[in-house]
Amino acid sequence: MTQVCLCGASDTTLWSELLSRETSRGALTAYELSEPYTNTVALETVSLGAAVALLNDLNWHLARFVADALVLEPSVSETEWLSRELAAAIRHDEVAPVASGQYLKIYGVTTDPSSAATDGTGDAPTDTNANANANASSTDRLAPGAIGGVETADTPGSQRQLVEPMFVKRADASAAVPEYDLQPVAETVYVRVSKSEFVSGPGSGGDHGR
Repeated sequence: MTQVCLCGASDTTLWSELLSRETSRGALTAYELSEPYTNTVALETVSLGAAVALLNDLNWHLARFVADALVLEPSVSETEWLSRELAAAIRHDEVAPVASGQYLKIYGVTTDPSSAATDGTGDAPTDTNANANANASSTDRLAPGAIGGVETADTPGSQRQLVEPMFVKRADASAAVPEYDLQPVAETVYVRVSKSEFVSGPGSGGDHGR
């Protein structure tokens, strides 16, 4: 199975934004959703192609509400995610999987027990579907309960937050992964990115290259 993780922009509540709109809610109906990190929406698809197609279907919403879209494809790597751009390039045979591991974006993960009682934005937890329907337009509202398997924002996953990505370069996918050193973190998430994403990323051009 291929995993997808959508990371909400800092000024949005991603669950509400996606579930309050008919197009995005319809696209997500077939999936069990979870929140592995604060203000994220994650799911599993049957293949890399299905993951890329889903992200294309959600493109309007991704451009407005999502800071990062990640794909974990086991046939490429079981531990390193792919950026949306790189996942699409591999899907369309523009980049070989074995050549995809040179450029990395490394997220730190912090754990804050106090965030268990929040929805990732500092507010008290609320009913996801109620929020969604309250924010939807009168022509865009859907009945609650259309999405199955929802892991709400007061579950343990929402206590873990992705922080300050570090861009690094390694010789190839078999080389050791540099350690995250921007701040103390509980764990790290590794994301393979395209060369163009690496060049345009903060601290690129050798600042954190290894």
